[in-house]
Amino acid sequence: MLNTTKKNNKEINLKILRIVGLVEGISYLTLFGITMPLKYMMDMKEPNYIVGLLHGILFVSYGFWTFLVYNQYNLSVKKAILLLISSLLPFGTFVSDSKILKPLETTE
Repeated sequence: MLNTTKKNNKEINLKILRIVGLVEGISYLTLFGITMPLKYMMDMKEPNYIVGLLHGILFVSYGFWTFLVYNQYNLSVKKAILLLISSLLPFGTFVSDSKILKPLETTE
């Protein structure tokens, strides 16, 4: 699936990046909106640990697939940096998906 030469794999990697971005964005909002208040207001540390671990894996995956799509689609450095920064902001991956990634699907 990581073969960068085939057009079909290129499209698959873009779809994976969009899915990972969606799930990463949801995990980010869940972490800050639900599990952190549980941790600090109700002294329930387990949900924060589990969601935080999941979010960390998704965050690294998002960075990896961003780099892959950046190479395959010859994105500008500016767009790649915006994609990476979007993973640090609440709702950022949702906005970058609609503004940067979704138009890539229609151009191919």
